[in-house]
Amino acid sequence: MARIVVGVYMVRYPLGGVLSSSLQWLVGLRQLGHDVYAVEKSGWTSSCFHPGRGTMGDDCTYGTRAVAELLARFGLEGRWCYVDAAGEYHGMQRRDIERILATCDVFIDRGTHGSWLEEAGGAGARVLIDGEPGSTQMKMAKRLASGQEIGEYDFYATVGRNVGTEACSAPDVCRRWIPIFHPVCTEMYPFAAATNSSAFTTVMNWQAHQPFEYDGRIYGQKDLQFRRFEDLPKRVDVDLELAVAGDVPTAALRKLGWKLCDSHHVTATFDSYRDYIVASRAEFSIAKHVFVATNSGWFSDRTAAYLSSGRPAVVEDTGFSKHLPCGAGLFAVQNAEQAAAAIAEIESNYEYHSRAAREIAVEYLDAHRIVCGLLSQIGLA
Repeated sequence: MARIVVGVYMVRYPLGGVLSSSLQWLVGLRQLGHDVYAVEKSGWTSSCFHPGRGTMGDDCTYGTRAVAELLARFGLEGRWCYVDAAGEYHGMQRRDIERILATCDVFIDRGTHGSWLEEAGGAGARVLIDGEPGSTQMKMAKRLASGQEIGEYDFYATVGRNVGTEACSAPDVCRRWIPIFHPVCTEMYPFAAATNSSAFTTVMNWQAHQPFEYDGRIYGQKDLQFRRFEDLPKRVDVDLELAVAGDVPTAALRKLGWKLCDSHHVTATFDSYRDYIVASRAEFSIAKHVFVATNSGWFSDRTAAYLSSGRPAVVEDTGFSKHLPCGAGLFAVQNAEQAAAAIAEIESNYEYHSRAAREIAVEYLDAHRIVCGLLSQIGLA
């Protein structure tokens, strides 16, 4: 058994999809018998989102309560620490978490932007997990070029399966990137039968970040990529629903035939997020422009949850189709025409594609497989 500390992004944005993403790692590691802890820091002021109010602020009460209750449900009670904007420690006390960080076997940073590297200086290994492939590497390269320091880790992993290869246009920043998939605890998202009346859905931010420039090219978000698929509702005989947040052109989307709902309502809790997926017939989703433009090979943890629940998925190809079986349960598409054909195929034999979706999750994305694979790569089998 190893002592493993995971740097997470949960308290600062305590919505269902974000909570689920970190939970898959924490629970996956715990189920393997490891001694697991979660740590997080504010890092800047006004960094905590309050779902009920829809506001950002320094008050972390809502987030710490949501995280404490959720982790306790999955056997991780009292195994978390959050440092707020004022430097106050919540959950575990400072002396306790610093002692654990200084003596742990592995520190996995998947959302703290290096803010715990000093405390984890005595860890057996420090591992960065890049969840924004292409974007992460380009921003690292820009900082290095301007003479800025970046946090140093012993190992670098990425959910961009093509990063560090000739297939991806993003720089490797002179680092060896270990390719992984986002894990999904398949027992947390069990197979469930769907209803004929349910829609193809997804959960998304219209523009999660501002566009950025690298080497003379501008890289954007989902709002830019959506143009390829905007007329899809007119091409299919199923309902298409977006649970979407951000500066959304709602009138234009509804005119095109898209059904819309508030993603903050849908993902208010981990349970409401999971319920929304289970209530869906399948997923249709696009990717951030940067993921597609760099051919990063990114594959969503949300889509993994859909597949695990027996929900077929039609998703925009980022280069992941070289690493996952497509054509049964999972379809990688590049435009509305291909997406319409994939949706028609799913509807022609739904039960077959539903079973195939679950099989892909179990065979390729299960948390035990992903977590064991990464630990083996860093020498901790």
